[in-house]
Amino acid sequence: MNLNNAEFILSAASTDACPRDGLPQIVFAGRSNVGKSSVINRLLRRRNFARVGSMPGKTVQLNFFRIDGTFYLVDIPGYGYAKVSEAERARWGRLMDAYFSDPALLTFGVMIVDARHKPTADDRTMASWFLQTGKPFAVVANKLDKLKKSEIEPNLARIRETLELPEAVELIPFSAETGEGREVLLRAVLRAAGENG
Repeated sequence: MNLNNAEFILSAASTDACPRDGLPQIVFAGRSNVGKSSVINRLLRRRNFARVGSMPGKTVQLNFFRIDGTFYLVDIPGYGYAKVSEAERARWGRLMDAYFSDPALLTFGVMIVDARHKPTADDRTMASWFLQTGKPFAVVANKLDKLKKSEIEPNLARIRETLELPEAVELIPFSAETGEGREVLLRAVLRAAGENG
């Protein structure tokens, strides 16, 4: 698969606008400032594919990118950003609820958390959304390069416990800076895209 063959298709403000052509939809979710764009850029080996926003929390739409004509990479708005108005937050919640409850859309989820910190209440909500779909997903613990070796295992255990992840959910230590974990994440994404394509 040619990951460089990636094209922006559309931004959807409602699930009615989402593509429904049967291609797998691989969804990337994460709190604002967790490095979601950097993870996507590292995964695709592209520098500015997913724009690293100067103002986190601005996008309240689902951005669809078609990768090599075989699957969609869906970049959903960052969550948990304090400066977003209540109305925007409510709109975000309704959009996520509609997307996650539509069985024709999500194929596989990638949820990004910060390896350094205990997941927030917003992270727990996002994890429960993924779990409720019954669809497979993986959790990426980004910013691994900022941890000491001795902190990695306890932090990963804390993430798994806080998010109440079943054993079947893969927890991938990752660094968008160094590329550690890229191959593991890529395998998971391509497996999901291939199994459903």
